[in-house]
Amino acid sequence: MDLKRPVNTDPRRGLPSVDRLSQQAAAVAPELPLWSIRSAARTCLQALREDAVVGAEGGPVPVAGLLDRPAGHASIHTSVMEGLDLDGLAVRVARQAGRLAAPHPRRVLNATGILLHTNLGRAPLAAHAREAVARAAEGYSSVELDLETGRRGSRMGSLAAKLALLSGAEAAHVVNNNAAALLLALNTLAMGRPVVVSRGELVEIGGSFRVPEVMERAGVRLHEIGTTNRTHLADYQRALSIGPALLLKVHRSNFEQTGFVAETDVRSLAALAHAHGIPLVEDLGSGTFVDLGSTGLAAESFVPARLALGVDVVCFSGDKLLGGPQAGILLGRREPIEAMRRNPLARALRVDKLTLAALDATLDLLLEPGRAAEIPMIAGLRTDDALLRERAEQLRRALEEILPPGFSLALERSEGAVGGGSLPELRLPGWAVVVRGPGLAARVERLREAPVALVARLFDEGLWLDVRTLTPDELPLVAAAFTHAFR
Repeated sequence: MDLKRPVNTDPRRGLPSVDRLSQQAAAVAPELPLWSIRSAARTCLQALREDAVVGAEGGPVPVAGLLDRPAGHASIHTSVMEGLDLDGLAVRVARQAGRLAAPHPRRVLNATGILLHTNLGRAPLAAHAREAVARAAEGYSSVELDLETGRRGSRMGSLAAKLALLSGAEAAHVVNNNAAALLLALNTLAMGRPVVVSRGELVEIGGSFRVPEVMERAGVRLHEIGTTNRTHLADYQRALSIGPALLLKVHRSNFEQTGFVAETDVRSLAALAHAHGIPLVEDLGSGTFVDLGSTGLAAESFVPARLALGVDVVCFSGDKLLGGPQAGILLGRREPIEAMRRNPLARALRVDKLTLAALDATLDLLLEPGRAAEIPMIAGLRTDDALLRERAEQLRRALEEILPPGFSLALERSEGAVGGGSLPELRLPGWAVVVRGPGLAARVERLREAPVALVARLFDEGLWLDVRTLTPDELPLVAAAFTHAFR
């Protein structure tokens, strides 16, 4: 027997077990579920094992950052055990477990002044729509059951009739978002055939989705006309020689062109298309049933007016200017809409019962006189300047009692935006509470970690809280987030 056998000095032998590390982390955060703690402990220990290198040169380094290191980070050539702090490691595991167990998505207070903030879920739902979603989620519902006959019914129910009343369209269909609406329209009406579109309208929308790529997936052949900045009616006329299935117009919802530019008006395009027996389809991006011209909203956003100009099919988002849930709404002549409804793709792109309930309730508010203002998006656009200043003053007074010495508060003029790829040049003048003081970047991180997270913007050496996107009921929650971040 060899009594001089060398001892295994691999530092990984000294790592705590999953159970021991989990117990330590559970003591730090007993409110967290055990499954999240154990998962975070396994992740932590695996990171330590991967980063441990036996016999490496150099002194030890703390391992506290291993759990949060970015993916692909190079191995740390050190002895893990020399820098190991079990208590500190347990805190890190607890933090990771907390992120894992947190609900997704979480509620966020939007103080950016951007009404349709894509990263924050775009349009918040009206109370009436939220109540409808809760009822639909509570139990079974008549999604595809005709309660009068007891037989299978249409998933659209009365939605198509309500959309027709609001828009003047012959027919309507709803899918899960506007990209899906465009995909379904092109695949149904032009599969395998050319589609004519201006080169200046081949836009890229959020998430790097590009109109040419959507068209490719729809199975149509893209035929570009004109130039980036100028496309004339004559360009469309020449393209008719290739026998296109339809003319497509895409609204440049997330950018503007100015200067030496030209585009063909919709009425002329509709007349040209109809004279040659093909449809005109318009991807409006953002559409509304409320005439918001007094707010500076572009005329092309008003859906009934687009259909009145002769567009055969128009599609737009439900969660933008409409102020409802995420959906893609298709309106137009009965023949093309019914053809889309029969397309097998329609089932893959259909909306669920919760979306149906939220959209139906939103349309009810638009149909009832005087209730459109209950939709947060509409209210946000229409809020009076004096009310915004009063709201900002109320928030300033609340924050005065929270901020420590060294920080200042001021009421300043701000400029909000519609956002969500809608009307990029429309600025919404309003009021903001501006916080100035040391270490604001770190405070912003703490605001995002509050029980109800707060998102604002750092600008001009200050933290700007634009009150256009904060309701009066949310102001106490903003104060609570500041208490979390500053105390």
